[in-house]
Amino acid sequence: MALSELQQPQTAQRIIRTSERATLQNALQDSSPPVLIHLNADTTWLLSLPYPPSSQPPAGRSRFNILLDPWLQGPQSDVASWFSTQWHIVTPCIETIEELNQMLAEAEQGGASNESQYPLKCYIDVVTISHEFTDHCHEATLKELRRDVPVFATEKAAELIRSWKHFSNVTTTPGFSSSTKDWQRVLSISPLPEWVGIGRVITAGNALYYHSAVMLVFRHGTKSQAVIYSPHGIKGSDLQAVQSADIETLALLHGLHDVRIWMTKQLNLGALNGLEAVRASGARYWIATHDEIKKGGGFIAPMLRRTKYTVADAVKKKTQSLGEEAPNYNFVELGSGDGLVLA
Repeated sequence: MALSELQQPQTAQRIIRTSERATLQNALQDSSPPVLIHLNADTTWLLSLPYPPSSQPPAGRSRFNILLDPWLQGPQSDVASWFSTQWHIVTPCIETIEELNQMLAEAEQGGASNESQYPLKCYIDVVTISHEFTDHCHEATLKELRRDVPVFATEKAAELIRSWKHFSNVTTTPGFSSSTKDWQRVLSISPLPEWVGIGRVITAGNALYYHSAVMLVFRHGTKSQAVIYSPHGIKGSDLQAVQSADIETLALLHGLHDVRIWMTKQLNLGALNGLEAVRASGARYWIATHDEIKKGGGFIAPMLRRTKYTVADAVKKKTQSLGEEAPNYNFVELGSGDGLVLA
């Protein structure tokens, strides 16, 4: 397969934009495929799933909405502001949780909603947090959510969120590994509907879950499908368990940029690792995430080193140096406010 062929999508891609509300509403109809929306230029996502015909959705609802790692406005700091602080350079397409909820209400109602008509109804069904670091677990944004919105978070993030005493239901995300034979029994736990599961791909030797992944699994009819979210990257070998469990990966969210702290720690594994991860998962779509170059301050900022790969760069390096053929997938980059219909 030629390099030029590897850069082309294998199927047509249906891109939507949150600013085009009629198109968005059409994409979020009850019978439409899953839709993935990038809410900022970094790594905040919304996955909207249609309720399967066999289920009984709540009154007035046709979609189940999962919010991933929400950070909308304001800075994020880890340890202390003097140590590391970052700001978005690209303005998120949604500035508040209330605005996001209003957008989802309009999509469900098929037109502009009356603000006074939906003041108490929440269209965000669950929030998933991948890491305790504040660009993923952003307290100010999360506290905009209603207290009764369920939160699934990895262990350290769950401990942090519980300490705020804001949410009434915080669940530590269950693990998924090669020994998991029935994903529904392990991952589809209360308060999720029985056809949705949220899990963490267990990564051997990575106690902090840094280079790991959150998997969102859903069933339609007899088919199990997943969106795998790995903002810092995950080794391909750790994803082989997904295919072994007969789960089809619709999309792998994995960044292109190789980011590290000078002389110390690897942060984001980048596009070369992404090729291995998309091969191992068999993902239909590889979607870039966590590549926003943010405004940074503090002790850590001058120590960050970033190598900006493109997919073509990664494919060329892999094929020329290792003699490997790239996997078959559709690569997509979505800006702030862009969405993809996962058909």
